[in-house]
Amino acid sequence: MQEYRILTYAELPTDWADVPRAAIDQYAWSDAYTPDAYAQLIKIEGYGFALRMVCREKHPRAVYTAYNQPIYTDSCLEFFATWDNTADKYLNMEMNARGALLSCVGKDRHERVPTLDVCGALPTVEGFVTDEEWGIVARIPFSVIKGVYGIDADAFAPGYAFRGNFYKCGDDTAVPHYGSWSRVGTEKPDFHRPEYFGKLVIA
Repeated sequence: MQEYRILTYAELPTDWADVPRAAIDQYAWSDAYTPDAYAQLIKIEGYGFALRMVCREKHPRAVYTAYNQPIYTDSCLEFFATWDNTADKYLNMEMNARGALLSCVGKDRHERVPTLDVCGALPTVEGFVTDEEWGIVARIPFSVIKGVYGIDADAFAPGYAFRGNFYKCGDDTAVPHYGSWSRVGTEKPDFHRPEYFGKLVIA
């Protein structure tokens, strides 16, 4: 099983160079287009978690701008996690270069409820684009996690482990593609498979 260690910071860093990278390099279903992408996840003391994801991709498709539109059809970076390690529900975050977010909670791809309806709040997402790459920085406050799972911030101490996966996709891009950090062992592309999530550990 893939494992990623989450470092703790006093505040959101301005320089992410020293933050470990989780390479999104498992393109299990096609090698026609495999853009370089990675994720970085940290804990911010007293706040929650912050996620930075980057893809080396020029001119990303970014049509959608509003909450819970079909962001996965754009050039998309995604984070799925089950913060309490149960099979009951996982939270998905699907994001484009505009900072648009699709986020729901449920036990599989069919039974999902918008995160905003579950806890009355959402992670915040900022997108960025340069000449060679694009990415997002998302903030996930403890209040959102508690609203979904009932877990207090104190639970996220060193050694706490939960499960998740990082993805890159683009259903309606010039070359549809589906990459992951922790390899998914399904015949067809399917990110909604928590049995293939990797291990995320607070260092």
